[in-house]
Amino acid sequence: MTDQAVPVQADPDKMMATPVVSPRKLQPLRKLVPFMLRYPWQLGLTVAFLLISTVASLAIPALLGGAIDQGFVAQNLENVGRYGWLIIAVAAIMAVASGARFYFISVIGERVLADLRQAVFAHLLRLDARYFDTHRVGELTSRLNGDVAMIRGAVGSSFSLALRSTVTIVGALVMMLLTSPILTLAVVVAAPAILFPVITFARRLRGMSRKTQDALADLSAMATEMLGATRTVKSFTQEPVQAAHYDERSEASYRAEVRRLLARSVLVGMVIFLGTAALVFLVWWGARSVFEGTVTAGQLAQFLVYALMASGALTNVSEVLGTLQSVAGATERLTEILDTEPTIREIAHPVALPAPALGTVTFEGVSFSYDGAEPVLQGLDFAVGRGETVALVGASGSGKSTTLSLLQRFYDVSGGVIRVDGIDIRDVRLRELRQRFAYVEQEPTIFAGTIAENIRFGKPEASQAEVEAAARAALVHDFVQDLPLGYDTMVGERGVTLSGGQKQRLAIARAILKNAPILLLDEATSALDAQSERLVQVALEHLMEGRTTLVIAHRLATIRDADNILVLDGGRVIDQGTHDQLVAKGGRYAELAKLQFRMDELG
Repeated sequence: MTDQAVPVQADPDKMMATPVVSPRKLQPLRKLVPFMLRYPWQLGLTVAFLLISTVASLAIPALLGGAIDQGFVAQNLENVGRYGWLIIAVAAIMAVASGARFYFISVIGERVLADLRQAVFAHLLRLDARYFDTHRVGELTSRLNGDVAMIRGAVGSSFSLALRSTVTIVGALVMMLLTSPILTLAVVVAAPAILFPVITFARRLRGMSRKTQDALADLSAMATEMLGATRTVKSFTQEPVQAAHYDERSEASYRAEVRRLLARSVLVGMVIFLGTAALVFLVWWGARSVFEGTVTAGQLAQFLVYALMASGALTNVSEVLGTLQSVAGATERLTEILDTEPTIREIAHPVALPAPALGTVTFEGVSFSYDGAEPVLQGLDFAVGRGETVALVGASGSGKSTTLSLLQRFYDVSGGVIRVDGIDIRDVRLRELRQRFAYVEQEPTIFAGTIAENIRFGKPEASQAEVEAAARAALVHDFVQDLPLGYDTMVGERGVTLSGGQKQRLAIARAILKNAPILLLDEATSALDAQSERLVQVALEHLMEGRTTLVIAHRLATIRDADNILVLDGGRVIDQGTHDQLVAKGGRYAELAKLQFRMDELG
């Protein structure tokens, strides 16, 4: 907003937002102060230019009053010219200061916006799995984008406007008092009669605005969820149903907004009427004072301009406070993220893992449950020696995937100890611990970048030669060579342009490039056709060479050569041994193996 020499009557459409804001509701905005204080000299220049522009704007009405009394009333054209040049000079100072103030505060706003977004994103990446178990990614993305964008106004134009308007109100009131104490007294007496009904009605409008925001948030959350699962929607032919649900939410948002607009319209009409009546009263009282000789015509004009300046500044403050309420809500939602502490914490003095890595894993009486629910693991005991391959087998819900999550310390055990290379993983720095693992998921995460970028995710500093070597070992290189752009081919969101087998081999190449001593495989071939499974199995064999491996097995044919197979049921190891030992022993594994191999023969 630019400074103006002579403000017009306050815009009633802005005054509709005149709220009463308690300091408590604006407390979250204090969290923005440290971000702004990072740039002290920009802030200092902003305040300096703001004060210069505001003082200049306050000088113009006084010069205008002098021009009227000593020029027009006295019929002295020379004085009119002299005051005119003074007003032009002051306006030039005000213009330069206003432009500089706008530039510096806008730069600070954009810088704080970027810093805040970066801080929130970095903090989200540090939060552990439990947080994401209970928070929707779409909601977090909305906070990261929508809420941060909303804050732009608070640290940019709103901050500047609030400070400028506050200085203007104080300065205008002082000048009004110096110009005419009697007229000032009339304004002070009349002001509550105008503001009280407006403030009362504005409170109702704030509640309606909150309902509108809630309806829009619900609408946005549904759209994000459905658009992120378009294939599932199409597969189940749910387009009409989901469109109808969206229509319902959209109509609810529309109705809430219409109610808010109706209330806003009533408030605008009220402000127009009361403001006009107050202006007429002030002009009448001023004219009477001029006729009685207590004030001059120039003083009356000067006083009216100061009154309009104070009124406009008060409207601006009210508007800013209304905006800041919304900004405070957005800031509070973001600071909730920044204030959330990870439940997985490092000790003050972490223990270093042995170097070179041994590649051993031990579970000692490990128990675990999700947030007080039924135990997922109960007294789990097993050990994996260096270079060994251990497979986890069991029905869905038996605790296989949870075991790998606990090993990487995505969650902390409820009881017992997990050791890597003989060290309790709770005593190790998280980054150092997770660098010991290469993880290949059942449904690998493929990022919306190039093939090379996805492979290099395992080792960001890797050269192109290292990327291609990993790709060859994972049997990725051959299909990449057939692509128009080779390793620079974009794979689309979640690797939509790749087949299931290609995604798995890309994930394996990523794991090969990381070159970690312990390999974790979570049913890496369970969802593939026979041909893709054979290719992936060959790639896995390359990956497993010389590494300690824990594999969750769905297809038992892939773990015949495992050094040890653990059969899990209800979070406990109910049997273990090699494939041949377990088949010979009979029991659940033997039954499952017999059934699977018979189905393979029939297939």
